[in-house]
Amino acid sequence: MIPDGNPLLLILLIIFGICFLVQAFYYFYFFLTPALFRPPKPSAKQEPVSVIICARNEEENLRDFLPAVLEQEYPDFEVVVVNDCSEDGTDNVLAGFLELYPRLRVSSITKDPKFTHNKKFAQFIGIKAAKNELLLFTDADCKPESSKWIEKMVSRFEEKTGFVLGYGGYFTKKGLLNSYIRYDSMTIAVQYLGMALRGMPYMGVGRNLAYRKSIFFDKKGFGPYSHLASGDDDLFVNANASGENIAAEFSRESHTRSVPAADVRQFIKQKTRHLTTSRHYKTAHKVILVGEPASRVIFYVSMIILLSNLYAWPIVTGLFLLRFIIQMTVFALNRKKLNEPGILPLFPIFDLVSPFINAALLAGSFREGRANTIWK
Repeated sequence: MIPDGNPLLLILLIIFGICFLVQAFYYFYFFLTPALFRPPKPSAKQEPVSVIICARNEEENLRDFLPAVLEQEYPDFEVVVVNDCSEDGTDNVLAGFLELYPRLRVSSITKDPKFTHNKKFAQFIGIKAAKNELLLFTDADCKPESSKWIEKMVSRFEEKTGFVLGYGGYFTKKGLLNSYIRYDSMTIAVQYLGMALRGMPYMGVGRNLAYRKSIFFDKKGFGPYSHLASGDDDLFVNANASGENIAAEFSRESHTRSVPAADVRQFIKQKTRHLTTSRHYKTAHKVILVGEPASRVIFYVSMIILLSNLYAWPIVTGLFLLRFIIQMTVFALNRKKLNEPGILPLFPIFDLVSPFINAALLAGSFREGRANTIWK
């Protein structure tokens, strides 16, 4: 029963109901899609592939993680590491690996005080050096989850496929920050994978992304976004991927894991830099991306006001519980598929606070946008 009385509360109840429907749409149409996705039969062809890794002062990470890339079980691949002006022991590490692994190739960029550049230039050097049409990207601080990583990612390429989106998570460590970082990366992945599977690809992550070399040069590389510090992954996908040329591969054997931020300051710096690219997304994508967190905030705020006034509280409580069941079920299914342990109990808290965290970081990203030549 809807009580008589304050018309403003009635309007607020209607808004609350609309936000519930919007939230349900996002969960059922986009977020549930990755959880229920069953990939088509993989391609039997094992085409040659070039793995590209850009590294600047990554001595320790290369020593720890590069062997897992070089020892992949795949018949025909090369690994191109771009050593971009490193000032640590990266040269020595790569020299040692060159003696052990014939698949490894190294391209080096020498530091020039008169020429500053961002990661996209190093990426361009790696793409130019690659011998193969299929390019698979990851970072120096990333480790494939299995020896089948290349095989799984490349298996999604068909004749019409230009892009393959993968999942790049973070290593599990103790602490609330690590849980939030993994929650954040997982929910972003569910969003970009869900939208891609629905024919609306808007981004990918350079920790685990593949595309054709011919697309890169046909589309004139990174184009108008070459000067930005970030965007070698998401903006390139946003500008050039479509429902017809996109595929996704996120079975466990295809995952990569990265080193997470060590503290809050580092996380804020990384997240703010990544958010600088979001303003360059296509307008339709920006509307979709804003719609979910905006409706979530309005849903929570209107619920609190309605319950504090005991207005239609059985309806409000019922819709809140129904949304909670939906979101926890969808999140649990995706958490299992993407192999992210230990964050399910924290999901309700993160769901409440993340829109405000992201809004604050997005505001900071507009100030950060002027630092266009920062590599990483």
